Amino acid sequence: MPEGWTTANTRSVGDVAMVTDPSYDCPGGGNSGFCYRGRITSATLTGSDETDPKAVAEADISEAADDLYDRDTLDRRPYDGVTAKEKAAAGQVAVAGRAGYYVRWRVTTGAGEGGWVQSLAFRSSAGSEAMVVVRFAFDAGSEGPPLSLMDTVVKGIEPVGGSGGTGGVGEGLTPAPGG
Repeated sequence: MPEGWTTANTRSVGDVAMVTDPSYDCPGGGNSGFCYRGRITSATLTGSDETDPKAVAEADISEAADDLYDRDTLDRRPYDGVTAKEKAAAGQVAVAGRAGYYVRWRVTTGAGEGGWVQSLAFRSSAGSEAMVVVRFAFDAGSEGPPLSLMDTVVKGIEPVGGSGGTGGVGEGLTPAPGG
């Protein structure tokens, strides 16, 4: 677990695996709740026959940006909505010994400094080899986590049980040693 991060209370923030600690009052107007400077989610893709990590990451990024910065699970607008999305980076990456692909966007919001959203997709080596999607949301600005932490976490992904290198379902989301 990176310093300053904690396991999320999934009932209050959706399927987030890790968040920065502490939370802060969201910059959006009205009763917009609590926000986190960093969030990382992990889910196994179901209901799709897609097996290409690039196609999955590219299809997921816009929805990820909206889910993480436009409207929350209670349909509030904690950042007063997304006003612009710009592709910042994309490419192939190895994830626990499996071929993966990531897409990173810079998101501008109506309130606050916006953020960085990344969708990472790779095939699990367990069971049916379903696609695993990991979403990252880091607030922009000096108080947000450094973007390099996204890369550190990706390098540290390993299957549950820590056997390393197989990319199984239920990936552990922890940074590599020294991260």
